[in-house]
Amino acid sequence: MGLIAAMGLVEMLARGGPVVAVLLLMSVAALAIVLAKLAEFRRVALRRLDFVEGVEAAVAGGDGEGALALLASSSNPVARVLEAVVGSGSEAEAGRVGSAELRRLEARLRGLAVIAHTSPLLGLLGTVMGMIPAFMNIEQSGAVVDPSVLSAGIWQALITTALGLVVAIPSLTAFHLLEGEVDRLRAAMSDAAVRVLLATGAAADGLAASLSTGRAAGEDYGI
Repeated sequence: MGLIAAMGLVEMLARGGPVVAVLLLMSVAALAIVLAKLAEFRRVALRRLDFVEGVEAAVAGGDGEGALALLASSSNPVARVLEAVVGSGSEAEAGRVGSAELRRLEARLRGLAVIAHTSPLLGLLGTVMGMIPAFMNIEQSGAVVDPSVLSAGIWQALITTALGLVVAIPSLTAFHLLEGEVDRLRAAMSDAAVRVLLATGAAADGLAASLSTGRAAGEDYGI
């Protein structure tokens, strides 16, 4: 039963034409981007921020070396920003490092957004291209038109629209979830850096603004 269903699916995809092949490639690319970003987020322990309080206490106590040692044990991007804060005491340097870390986390998300945007349009293009020969066959049939000819052409053409939506919906969902994690980290990064800067006695008025000057990727991509 499963083999028959698989054969039917293969036949449906084959009738969709070259647009189906492109959509399948886009789905593989989207899946690869999502898996790569999830692995990266897990590797850098994106939600592990328990070191911030320890660093703040160490800096407030004048133990800069202890704070740096604590930060060195974390792979979280926030730790890299706090290293810049503790090492230089410079608000500008903290902003520069934070912006670089955020850009790295958002890498390849643009590609996911492009897939989410273009796959339904590509599916619609495939449907229109499939409808053209269907109506040409109707025209050639003359006064007597077999309804099965029209219905067969329509459902074959609609395969690409359905597949385009199948690719777009999870891609768009994954994009927003991943971008939400980056936005959450952006806020945590700004908060942690300001706290440590204040613990060092440095001014931190412009740091939050410097970390949030770049719009979220979803706004940049029109999502």
